[in-house]
Amino acid sequence: MTARMKEKYNTKVAPGLQEHFGITNRLALPKLEKIVLSVGLGKSLEGTKLNPVHKEQVINDLQIVTGQKPVVTIAKKSVSNFKVRAGYEDGAMVTLRGDRMWEFLDRLISLAIPRIKDFRGLKTTSFDKQGNYSLGVTEQAIFPEINMADAKYMHGFHVTFVIRNSNPEKSRHLLAEMGMPFVRPEQGRK
Repeated sequence: MTARMKEKYNTKVAPGLQEHFGITNRLALPKLEKIVLSVGLGKSLEGTKLNPVHKEQVINDLQIVTGQKPVVTIAKKSVSNFKVRAGYEDGAMVTLRGDRMWEFLDRLISLAIPRIKDFRGLKTTSFDKQGNYSLGVTEQAIFPEINMADAKYMHGFHVTFVIRNSNPEKSRHLLAEMGMPFVRPEQGRK
């Protein structure tokens, strides 16, 4: 069974992108390649080690949300202001591809983002030159899979959408067609 968002991309979004941008070759269309979720644990450092309770909470939360085991990241550089030393564990991340990526995108758009408090839309300024989009989530409570009664540590996520064959304009159009709730320009304002 095909993921709902993948089917939507193939049947509605891709033909719309071809028509809107005049792209004749289907392989040259912008396409979501992967979604990367990462959590930084710099605040949880206790001397030279991560707080084991915080580390376990982050790993469990990422695994519950994505259905995939996260990788613990190691600091490459020492930064004294953040109390981080090269070689120490400083976070966790998961890279989603294929059906898991499409299913996560579906759950993010339809379940998680509507649960954000005082939500007025996602910023449209978070695209890089290649068209990749990043957003930050301040707490893990927006994901319905996480039981906050068992949570011992509050943390957020960084979510990055890596889009190939793209630029900011094409990526914004692609994500908007997929259902991403971007901030709409206010009408009637000059």
